Amino acid sequence: MTTGNDQKRILLVMSSVDEMGISGKQTGTWFTELAAPYYILTEAGYEVVFASHDGGNVPIDLLSMKAPYTTEYTERFSNDPVALYAAQKTRKLSNVDHDTFDALFFPGGYGLLWDLVSSSHAIKMIREFYESERPIAMVCHGPAILRDVKKSDGEYLVKGLNLTGFKNDEDSEIELLHHLLFSLEDELKARGANYVSITNWEPHVVEDGPLLTGQSPASAVPLAQALSKRLS
Repeated sequence: MTTGNDQKRILLVMSSVDEMGISGKQTGTWFTELAAPYYILTEAGYEVVFASHDGGNVPIDLLSMKAPYTTEYTERFSNDPVALYAAQKTRKLSNVDHDTFDALFFPGGYGLLWDLVSSSHAIKMIREFYESERPIAMVCHGPAILRDVKKSDGEYLVKGLNLTGFKNDEDSEIELLHHLLFSLEDELKARGANYVSITNWEPHVVEDGPLLTGQSPASAVPLAQALSKRLS
């Protein structure tokens, strides 16, 4: 934890997987879910550090780099040598001392279903942040990483919590539901979460204690703003 007048630090954690299982479909982090929080949080005066499962260059979902999915934030990131360099030189999650950070941010994208969901480092880190009441922000498929997180008493962390995340209807609309390892919506409900969603693709953020979740890519901006407010 930081003390005194130190700048608050946010660890932004991404997947290192660029392919959806054996489907051959390209994936990675959804671009605006990386770019929007990066600018919103750094401009609010926080330090944002990029980490990924394997470290190094993170794969970005190619679809999210094309219209109509680009945003003012992705355009800016694409033309920002410092941001691009940081995304190519992410720190390996298992090498990061997460105790030196004040908050976590998990962008979405499908890749994380194949690595971060089953990462013992990610699971341990989320539990420790939650139990020390440090904020954890997750957008789109990010909340899927909560599936196997348990509190120190052995109960699933999401049990009884209000949260959101990418919904089955959204996966079905882009014809990808059958390519996924599991459904975020179904699994979190099965663990006892109070999963709530609104109309497909609309911005929707749910806060419950230290956990802040956003439903789909449009939620990246309000989620980053909510995290910024929480840390101020």
